[in-house]
Amino acid sequence: MNRNDSFDFDRIIDRRGTGSLKWDVAQDELPMWVADMDFQAAPAIRKAIEKRLAHGVFGYSILPDTWYTAYQDWWRRRHGLSIGKEDLIFCTGVVPAISTCVRKLTTPAEKVLIQSPVYNIFYNSIYNNGRYIIDSPLVRDGDGFTIDWDDLEDKLADPQTSLMILCNPHNPVGRIWSREELARIGELCLRHHVTVVSDEIHCDIVKPGRGYVPFASASETCRMISVTCIAPTKAFNIAGLQTAAVAVFDSALRHKVWRALNTDEVAEPNAFAVDAAIAAFQESGGWLDALNEYIDANKQFAETYIKENIPAVTVTRSEATYLLWLDCSSVTEDSRVLAGKIRARTGLFLSDGAQYGGSGITYLRLNCACPRALLEDGMERLARALRD
Repeated sequence: MNRNDSFDFDRIIDRRGTGSLKWDVAQDELPMWVADMDFQAAPAIRKAIEKRLAHGVFGYSILPDTWYTAYQDWWRRRHGLSIGKEDLIFCTGVVPAISTCVRKLTTPAEKVLIQSPVYNIFYNSIYNNGRYIIDSPLVRDGDGFTIDWDDLEDKLADPQTSLMILCNPHNPVGRIWSREELARIGELCLRHHVTVVSDEIHCDIVKPGRGYVPFASASETCRMISVTCIAPTKAFNIAGLQTAAVAVFDSALRHKVWRALNTDEVAEPNAFAVDAAIAAFQESGGWLDALNEYIDANKQFAETYIKENIPAVTVTRSEATYLLWLDCSSVTEDSRVLAGKIRARTGLFLSDGAQYGGSGITYLRLNCACPRALLEDGMERLARALRD
């Protein structure tokens, strides 16, 4: 029996009128943009929240030992990374952690390196804190993307570059960086005295049979010069519960980050954040495996549909995340214009690639973490828009 048979990912959940950022759109529109899923959270997570809710008292929360062991066991078992209890710090989200690290680990007017096209909020975390962006763009390599190593070292060697934000796996291009690539990044950053903040929030949404490599596991150098941002929120669709963690293995660096997160007041859990994370990591592995199979099937369906019906668009090879990075360079010079026209003509709401920087100006990002019927609707709308 297919593991998907145990969970109903085909069920369409009406999210309109629930305060959903994604679904706050017109009645006839289909949102496939922001990175949250249209599936209910795993049964064990919902049960844990219901149990906590039934208690009826929602005072200040602490972190029990089971919160630490849930993270430790999951990363050791799933990803081969050993994390000490003392290495883990709770935070309300990966983005708050990144912004805090930018403020604490750099000084105003210093440079923070990113690899475009990349998650657009990285730009906000840098600009809003008075730092400069230094970009080492990824380069197209066949049907995927790779690193321009000469350019990366040149940018890291800039004396004003003090921090690198790594996206691992990479959003939006869907790359899982290899152990060798990560180790090479670590050696370059050590050579040029650059700290790495690794955003690994998408790490559990991977192609079946594939695994991702935590940056901190690639080498001892990587382990000691980095801050790793992790969470159950993307994989288990609980971003609204604001529950995440950072793992920092060097004691001096960890102290700085701990002080910074507490100073920014983003190091205390809400009443549901702890129980949801524990239920995700301790009881929901089977659900996640089934989810990854379903998402992979959705990706294959979308890729086949686009190849057969929208040949002007090319799908980037995707190893991780539930996002598809669509090359529309043969039909547009500005994805902002194209995304606007698609939405106006068909109601399909996609993310324009321009906001991710670099070569993203001619790409669209499509979220395929939804029931197949919605994805089929989205594909038909996309084909209709481009035919028109």
